[in-house]
Amino acid sequence: MSNLDPILQKHAGNPRRCALPNLIFASRWLQLPLYLGLIVAQGVYVVHFLVELLHLVEAAFGSEEALKSLITSIGYKTTAPINTLNETVIMLVVLALIDVVMISNLLIMVIVGGYETFVSRMNLEGHRDQPEWLSHVNASVLKVKLATAIIGISSIHLLKTFINADNYTDRVLIAQTVIHIAFLLSAMAIAFTDRLMAPPPSAGH
Repeated sequence: MSNLDPILQKHAGNPRRCALPNLIFASRWLQLPLYLGLIVAQGVYVVHFLVELLHLVEAAFGSEEALKSLITSIGYKTTAPINTLNETVIMLVVLALIDVVMISNLLIMVIVGGYETFVSRMNLEGHRDQPEWLSHVNASVLKVKLATAIIGISSIHLLKTFINADNYTDRVLIAQTVIHIAFLLSAMAIAFTDRLMAPPPSAGH
């Protein structure tokens, strides 16, 4: 019997010594209300998406009230009065809807991936609807995927700004472009750092 065996037996026979580590480990469940709150936020985004989609359909059928609501929500301004739905307004509304979808995808990645990584296993192995990325998710993979999703969301915001550029100053346009580039460089730095920390296995000779 090794010298460590009596120590292990002593700790195994004293449950009080395991109480603190168990308490610390169980504290991960404090994150559960946070993920449930994100699910509620997901529901709010779904309601917002449906309302905007309904206004778009109503405006397409000639509703001036729905058109005014859309113009207000997208922040579109023009000197000429808008009485009918035009291509620019449609494009801005569709981009806003895509933005909601991409943020919703980001929420799903945070909720599912975060719960699986930091709280508890979901035991989805073999489930036909299990996301492909969930089978190998970890903190590093989750960071890279979140950074990529944020770049996509930033791209949509930047495109909306450029389409509606007449309503923004040059300072705002430059600032948003710089912020987008900063997001892009940050994602590249995260991916590069992750690659350095976990280099791919070398091929066998």
